[in-house]
Amino acid sequence: MIITAYPLSKTKEKLKGRNIYMFFFVLTMLINGGLIPTYLLVVKVGLKNSIWSLILPGALPVYNMVILMNFMRGLPEEIEEAAMIDGAGVFRILVQIMLPLLKPALATVGLFCMVGHWNDWFGGMIYMNRPEDYPLQTYLQTLLQSFEQLMQKSSNDYATLLSMMNVRTGRAAQLFLGAIPIMLVYPFLQKYFTQGLVLGSVKG
Repeated sequence: MIITAYPLSKTKEKLKGRNIYMFFFVLTMLINGGLIPTYLLVVKVGLKNSIWSLILPGALPVYNMVILMNFMRGLPEEIEEAAMIDGAGVFRILVQIMLPLLKPALATVGLFCMVGHWNDWFGGMIYMNRPEDYPLQTYLQTLLQSFEQLMQKSSNDYATLLSMMNVRTGRAAQLFLGAIPIMLVYPFLQKYFTQGLVLGSVKG
């Protein structure tokens, strides 16, 4: 997202064909290939039953990239100009100047990506054939489905239902454990949502 948003944050005078690139990316937001073509593409390139089938199809969320791009466009141009005068190149400006200033935006889109991947159980269901390869959320989803099926089959047996209460408690505990990583990460990212790092960077 960063290496895509940085050049697109420039004007069309500095980046030739910028509007064409932006049209291409925005078009992918408006027109989705669909589930079946995406699945067939993942199978054809040999990513099925691998962790890359869960990563590469959504490796560049265009919506999050647009957020980063707009944040970069809001940064003062004088910062980059001063760095260029000092002899810094494009990549050095991106790594040593832009990335520290992008912490609030990176925290925001990072949280979006983490929550999106963490809650995605459907991708593991269709791209993984073996249950031992399931990501955590897909595994929890299969457990909850099997528990609901057992509840429906034994709804007339009070003793069986009573004995299954421990199973239901275990499922609830699994769901809580699945939410703990996001709950632990959020407090560390929250400070960047309200903190501006650009203030005071341009003098005079």
